[in-house]
Amino acid sequence: MKRRQKGILAVVFVLLAGLGLFAYQQHEAAVKRAAAQELTLSGNVDLREVTLSFRESDRIKEMLVEEGDTVEEGQVLARLDTDELAINLRKTKAQIAAQQSTVEKLHNGTRTEELRQSEQKLRAAEAAASNAQGVYERRQAVYDSVEGISAQELDNARTDAEAKQAAAEEAREALREAQNGPRQEDIAAAEANLQALEEEQSREEYLLSQYELRAPTNGVIRSRLLEVGDMASPSTPVFKLSLLDKKWVRAYVKESDLGRIYEGQSARVYIDSQKDKPIAGQVGYIADTAEFTPKTVQTDELRTALVYEVRVYVDDEENVLRLGMPATVKIDL
Repeated sequence: MKRRQKGILAVVFVLLAGLGLFAYQQHEAAVKRAAAQELTLSGNVDLREVTLSFRESDRIKEMLVEEGDTVEEGQVLARLDTDELAINLRKTKAQIAAQQSTVEKLHNGTRTEELRQSEQKLRAAEAAASNAQGVYERRQAVYDSVEGISAQELDNARTDAEAKQAAAEEAREALREAQNGPRQEDIAAAEANLQALEEEQSREEYLLSQYELRAPTNGVIRSRLLEVGDMASPSTPVFKLSLLDKKWVRAYVKESDLGRIYEGQSARVYIDSQKDKPIAGQVGYIADTAEFTPKTVQTDELRTALVYEVRVYVDDEENVLRLGMPATVKIDL
């Protein structure tokens, strides 16, 4: 009886071992079939970057974003000190207002009240000139008489008469100009001055706008290279901005596998933080020339081989991929 039980147990053991071996062989075959249907590569996430600098030179007054911040196109990232520019702009605006008043006055011509004032000034100047001339003539008569005055007193009277006559002539010319109205060349000169001031205002406003550093597109601040108080210039980078519109995984493939892939081929990207949630992608670039021992190659098999760069572009809608992040790529064959 015992011998029979032992025989049965032996048969069962053999059957179980055979089933186990069969299952293992089937699993290995399935793994090989899967491996034959996909190519697994290791790589790192890559994306484009933009170096941002001010177009003008001055000290930084405000830094408005930190490293890692997501920014939108047109968002102000930093500002330079604008105090001196603002003062100049206010002066220019005041000059424009005054010049606009001058131009309007020239276009409107001389008012009746201004003509009346010019006439009054002329009468007063002519009266003063006549009086001074009379004084001079009397002094001349006294000087020529026996009881004459000094030559200095006579000279003073003559000088005063000539000055009063010149003032009367100026008042007479001013009245003529008031009666004739402004000349066209005066109007043109005033308008030219106004235009020059307006152009200066536009230049100063444009310059003021360049004292703000704005994001040229959506992205993430990767590096903040200067701080408040630093001197900025067009040649000095302030930020490095990582662009979010296109991301890819840079991987490398052996020459023996090169013929198995092509541009447009479907792929899946896996990262350590979500190994069970692949990100869809496709092969977008295959290098024409080989590289030897790239620093980023992570497998021992490829470290001493000639390999070709492959870029797998991904649609990272959830924005989980970060620059330099290690990733595994499985390309469907």
